[in-house]
Formats: sequence, structure tokens, C-alpha cells
Amino acid sequence: MTSATTCSDTFQFFRLWIANPLRVAAVAPSGATLARLMTQEISPDDGPVIELGPGTGVFTRTLLARGVRESDLTLVEYGSDFTRMLQLRFPRARVLWMDAGQLARFDLFSGAPVGAVVSGLPLLSMSPRKVTSILQGAFSYVRPGGAFYQFTYGPRCPVPRPILDRLGLKATRVGHTVRNLPPAAVYRIVRRQPIGIMRGGFGETRRMSGEGPAG
Repeated sequence: MTSATTCSDTFQFFRLWIANPLRVAAVAPSGATLARLMTQEISPDDGPVIELGPGTGVFTRTLLARGVRESDLTLVEYGSDFTRMLQLRFPRARVLWMDAGQLARFDLFSGAPVGAVVSGLPLLSMSPRKVTSILQGAFSYVRPGGAFYQFTYGPRCPVPRPILDRLGLKATRVGHTVRNLPPAAVYRIVRRQPIGIMRGGFGETRRMSGEGPAG
């Protein structure tokens, strides 16, 4: 990616933020350090992967660099300008122009094959009802042991504990970076499992090797 492209993306992002600051949560695209933190636990074996709110494709490019096949990516973007950009940049990915809150209303996959969901959505600016709809829809496609990754600029998990409890989910802080504008933290959200299964299930044990629960 050239410096000219980076400058163009930053200008586009800022222009759309000015037009709708509640829907575009940052004044600039996420940085490379945050993108690596968001995707560090995802491998080609986790495909298919859903990305919510990919914007200019910063996380998308990092997923590809980690070996995830472009054809295994479903990019869900509400902004029409970003959608057109994503279709040009990632022609083998499935790019959907839609509201992430409507995920459960469409049959995006047969069954629940998805191993990971990467979210760049501004959950802190959304209503609890909208956040609940997004998580319910996303997890309807996620297979056992799969995870939902969300970053935030806030001091704690952007999904309130009551919502996590209602949906049977738990959040764990993966890490944070100050090398982003603004600094950000990343959380992994997974289904809660009975203690016996967590101890014996090798897929879930791998996911849980990190810091303590943050939800």
C-alpha cells in the first residue's frame, strides 16, 4: 500500500466522519499496529471470516497477510462510498452493502461455519438494542470455538455486561496499543461454556489463553 493511498484513505475517512460522526467512529483509519492486534489470533483455518465495518480495508489487508483467503472474507459495510472502494480492492471477497444490525435477517451462510468475526463498528455510539442485534446476528453464523473481535477507544469492553450475560457471552481483553490514533484496546468475545467443557475443549482453551475476563 503506497503512501499516496494511505493519504487518500485518511482524507476519505475524515470526510465521511465529518458527514456522519456517529456512524464513522474515528477521524482516521485504524493503524497497522491495531490491525495486527485485532487479527493476531486469526489463521487461515478460521475461515470463513466476517468483517463488520471494514471501512477502507485496513483489517482486511492484515487478514490477507495472515493467510486468510480473500474468497473466505465476507465484508459487511453500511457506507456506500466504502462499499464501492472495498469491491474494487478485494474483488474475490463477498462485499455486502448492509446494516450489521440486520445480520440475522439474511441467510449469509448455510449453518454456522464462521471461525471469526472482526468488528470495526462504533459500538459505544450505538443503542443497547442495536449492539444486541449485531452480536446475535454475528453469533448465529459463528461455529463453536469461534470468536468476535472488537476494538474500542474506551477504558472497558464496549459491550455492557448485561448484554453479554443475556446472550451467554464473555469478553476478554486481548491487549491494547498506544500506537494508534486514538489509542485502542481489543476484546475477544466468545460463547460461555460449562467449566468441564472449557477445561477439556481444545479449541476453546486456545482462545482463552490470555488475560482474565473483562466483561
